[in-house]
Amino acid sequence: MQLDVALLGFGNVGRSLGGLLLRKRDALQNDYGLTLRVVGISTGRHGQAIDPEGIDMEAALSLVNEGKTLAALHQGAEMADTPGFLAKVPAQLLFETIPTNPHDGQPAFAYLYGALERGIHVVTANKGPIAFGYQELTQLARRKKVGFLFESTVLGGSPVHALLREAFPGAEVKRIRGVLNSTTNYILDRMEQAGLEFDAALKQAQEIGVAETDPTLDIDGWDAAIKITILANVWMGAELVPADVDRTGIAEVSITDLRHQMDQDKRTRLVCEAWPGDDGKIKAKVAPQALPLDDLMTSLHGTDSLVQIETDTLPMTTLIDSGSGKQTTAYGMFVDMLNILRGRHDTSIKR
Repeated sequence: MQLDVALLGFGNVGRSLGGLLLRKRDALQNDYGLTLRVVGISTGRHGQAIDPEGIDMEAALSLVNEGKTLAALHQGAEMADTPGFLAKVPAQLLFETIPTNPHDGQPAFAYLYGALERGIHVVTANKGPIAFGYQELTQLARRKKVGFLFESTVLGGSPVHALLREAFPGAEVKRIRGVLNSTTNYILDRMEQAGLEFDAALKQAQEIGVAETDPTLDIDGWDAAIKITILANVWMGAELVPADVDRTGIAEVSITDLRHQMDQDKRTRLVCEAWPGDDGKIKAKVAPQALPLDDLMTSLHGTDSLVQIETDTLPMTTLIDSGSGKQTTAYGMFVDMLNILRGRHDTSIKR
C-alpha cells in the first residue's frame, strides 16, 4: 500500500514529524506493508515544495535547518500561497501544524475544511480548529468518509483521545478535570520548590524554552481554556468556545500565597474542569486552586500534565504526561495516521 502525505507547517513539530517519518520508513514498510511518500511541504518562512514522486525528507530538513528555502525540491509551477499549495498537492493525507489562532481558529479551520471537502484525511496538532469547529469538521469528515484525528492537541500526544475512544465505548463522560498547561505548572512548581518570585520563575521558564517570549496565552489561562474546551466539546457533547470558559490565570499568584498554602499542606495548580451544570449545559472553568496533598495534581512537577476523566461506568481514570515536547507531539500525529489507515478514526465513544 502506498500513502502520499503532505505537511502543512514545518516548524519544530513539523520537522520532528518529518524526521520521525524518515526514521520509521522501513518499519512502516516491514510492519504494515506501507510505502510512505511526502509529496508536499508548506512552510511559513521557507517556501513550499511539491513533488508527486516524493520529496527527499533529509534534503528538506537540511535546507530548512540551514535557513534556506525549499525551492530546489519543488517540481512544477510556483504557488502563490497556502490555498494554492493545498489545491495542487496530490496528497491522500494532510498533517497540519501551523500556529494556533486562539481567537477563532483561522486560517487553519478553513485549510482543514478545504482538505476534508476534497476527500483528504487530516491529522492536526492545532488546537484552534478543534476548539472552534470540532462538530463541523467531524461531520464533514464523516460525510466524505475520511479520517480526521487530533490526538496531539491535548497533552502533547499522550493518548487521551485514543483512551476514551478505544477504552470507553458506550460510556458517558460526566466530568473532566486536569492540569493541562505545562508552562504554568512549571512556574508554580519553581515558585513552590525554589522559592522564586513569579517574574523570576517566568524568566527561568523562558530561558529553558518552556515559556514563549510572549507568555500571555499561558499565564492568563487561555491555552488551558482552549484545551478544556476541546475535551468538553469532543467527549461531553458541549458547544463551548474558549471565551465561554470561566478563566483566571496565575499572574496574580504570589510567593506569599503559595507559602501560606504550603504551611497548610496544600499545593497550588492551575486546574481545568468541565462538568454539567444544573441546567444540563456543560460548564468549564480554569483557575488556580489550592489542593490537599492527597490530590494527584499536587504530585505534578516541572512540565508534567494530567487529566482525570469520570464516567458513568468508572469513577475516575487518570492519565499523567511527564513533560511532553515536540517529539511526543509528532508521535501522536504518527499514531493518528496509523489509526486512520486501520479505520479506527471515529471520534465518538458511543458506538
